[in-house]
Amino acid sequence: MSDVQDELLRTLTKVANALRSAEIPFALTGGCAGYARGGPASEHDVDLLVREQDATEAVRVLVSRGLRAAEPPEDWLLKVYDGDSLVDLLFRPNERPVTEEILAMAEELPVGSVVLPVMPATYVLTSKLLVLDGHRCDFSELLPFARALREQIDWQQVRDDTKNSPYAEAFLVLIERLDIIGRDHELRAVPRGESA
Repeated sequence: MSDVQDELLRTLTKVANALRSAEIPFALTGGCAGYARGGPASEHDVDLLVREQDATEAVRVLVSRGLRAAEPPEDWLLKVYDGDSLVDLLFRPNERPVTEEILAMAEELPVGSVVLPVMPATYVLTSKLLVLDGHRCDFSELLPFARALREQIDWQQVRDDTKNSPYAEAFLVLIERLDIIGRDHELRAVPRGESA
């Protein structure tokens, strides 16, 4: 494990303990959630889902624990730093508000030295695919994620939830052609305009 990964896990532990003690509901998502489920390690940031009504209080609690707030350029998340480690508090990722029902999908799993709610692999991959667009269309991190977690992912649900994204469709075709998914998963690429 790299020093960056160690720092992210330390930050995650600090943040999870602070939010739990303040009784702010949250769930781990993004690359760290993939890592918690057996996927590749993340070296980018810690992504946490929080409800919009809890986001400002979450930042206040984290700042009181020594993290520093940063102004995000987007209006769907808040950001804090623990040293150089970034924590994104997502309350409306992909224009989908975080609700109690979404947070209830999370499963308590060990991550480093703490047990915390971790979003399902299907949700995490769907979220990652919905971010793809003409300016962000890099599959290099998604491929190892999909390969490592393919048995945990409901592929039909991913297809249904991303059906309006040509970038997600391209990724699903690619992983089928690479035999990451296939007959065993009963998901075949469906040409545009045809039904399965």
